[in-house]
Amino acid sequence: MFLDRNRTHLILTVAVVLALLTSCGMRRKKYENPITKDTQQPDKVLFDKAINDVEHGRYEVARLTLNTLINTYDTSEYLAKAKLAIADSWYREGGTHSWAQAEAEYKDFKLFYPTMPEAAESQEKVCSIHYKQMEKADRDRQQAIRAEDECRQLMIEYPNSKFAPQAQQMLRNIQEVLAEGEYKAGLFYHAKGSYPAAANRLQSLVDQYPLFSEADEALWQVADSYTRMGDRFEDKSAAAYSRIVKDYPLSDHAEEAAARLKEMNRPVPEADPVAYARMKYELENREKIGMMSHVLGMFKHSPETRTAAKSGTPAMAAMRPNLPLSVPAALNGSATGGTSDVTVQTVTDSTALDTKPDARMSPPAAGAASSAGAAGSSSVSAAAAPENGSAARSAEPTAAAAKEQLPPPTNHTPPKKKKTKKKNAEQQTTTQQSKSPAADSQPPGKPQ
Repeated sequence: MFLDRNRTHLILTVAVVLALLTSCGMRRKKYENPITKDTQQPDKVLFDKAINDVEHGRYEVARLTLNTLINTYDTSEYLAKAKLAIADSWYREGGTHSWAQAEAEYKDFKLFYPTMPEAAESQEKVCSIHYKQMEKADRDRQQAIRAEDECRQLMIEYPNSKFAPQAQQMLRNIQEVLAEGEYKAGLFYHAKGSYPAAANRLQSLVDQYPLFSEADEALWQVADSYTRMGDRFEDKSAAAYSRIVKDYPLSDHAEEAAARLKEMNRPVPEADPVAYARMKYELENREKIGMMSHVLGMFKHSPETRTAAKSGTPAMAAMRPNLPLSVPAALNGSATGGTSDVTVQTVTDSTALDTKPDARMSPPAAGAASSAGAAGSSSVSAAAAPENGSAARSAEPTAAAAKEQLPPPTNHTPPKKKKTKKKNAEQQTTTQQSKSPAADSQPPGKPQ
């Protein structure tokens, strides 16, 4: 018993000593961009000393040495490497503040040395800085958006770089997280009954990120939202079903979507062979999430990207939101007989501001033709109009135009009025008292 206790104490002591030695710089992590030139020049000696400090975690000392090299030997051939090493020291140090400093240093390096091979690496490090700070899909999206922009910039500026394939996969992972956030928002609107908002959100998601792992499910919700909005959106619903059958042939909803198209008397498209091969590859190479990942996932701040696509070209344009169908479109004066809020006209008379009142002070009457006012023609008064009312009929919108100008669907679903049991009991008691014979036999004005 005594020996076991001593042995345990010895093991704990050795572990503490190793931890202290590791924290003091005994662990060495090799630097990625050393200078292999063997020389004893003073600037080279300073650079090697700084790199040794960076590899052992003495970042502040390394930055002081590198700044000494830059300020003392302003014509040294190692200036670019020294500036890059300063950025790498901040990057290795980690943390929000250090990564912000590293990003600024990498941007400066690209500005001063844009033709060096390390410029692509600097852009890749900037992308990684925001990628490491990316939050989950239902949290702040700022870092994910920044990471998407930086990775996209790397692929545009350095398409032939060795970092381009890595940046492409990072971009797929980032867009998986962004698409998941949009998908959850669309499902929220759909469950709430705001079908125009759900259809708009999910349709924009699928158009922007077709490689999203649940794009087929999003399209299914789009079709369901348009179906619930009425028969006039049947074409949009059929388009969503057709896209499921064509672009996502291995989806769980593919057969049901084809059946829905047959019920709507719409043609069922053939499955795209390229989409079929890509979806098969994704399903075969998708990593499975274990039990421990489900348990520990709630404690991680970083998002889960195992379901992200492993092939295909990611979106290379920023996402632009669209207006849902519940927002009424601007009236076109020539088509519907309405009036627009603002009109533009070239003013040639310099006294127009003094002699003519503001157009907003006297808005045109409802149903008046705005095209006549815009062209400068005089309006016909009611007294001078013909008896048959042809001018009045020409100013009013036609029956076909009125039929097409249907009100937009609304996002608001009025709640159903439910009477509580208490109110029902009170109403029943009141009804019984009014019908009781005692109340009818009692003479008015005499107390019971």
